[in-house]
Amino acid sequence: MNNKALVYSKFNNAGISPKKVAPVMDLVRGKNANEAKLVLLFDRTKAGALLLKTLKSAIANAKNNLNINVDDLFISHLQVNEGRKMKTGMFAAKGRFRPLLKRRSHIILGLSKKEGSKGEK
Repeated sequence: MNNKALVYSKFNNAGISPKKVAPVMDLVRGKNANEAKLVLLFDRTKAGALLLKTLKSAIANAKNNLNINVDDLFISHLQVNEGRKMKTGMFAAKGRFRPLLKRRSHIILGLSKKEGSKGEK
């Protein structure tokens, strides 16, 4: 089987740390696109909402650009990378300064067709 995904969707600079996105990604990795969409709809975390947005974008890309039926798609590639950190801070007692790192992430989602699928619509 070819490891390359047919359709990709990226969410760059998502306002959440990669560590918080990783457990939600494990829920949908390797699943059918419609099944993953249903799982993410009922996930109440911010990571679930961001992954759902990325999945909907990938499904729309597959439909409009390649004319692929949604029932034949599954999640073949799912990755989160660390993005740029926003460095802020707050003042503390005795004239000190406490730095804060607001972490961001890049979410990459790839969809592929199933082996036994017929083809295009």
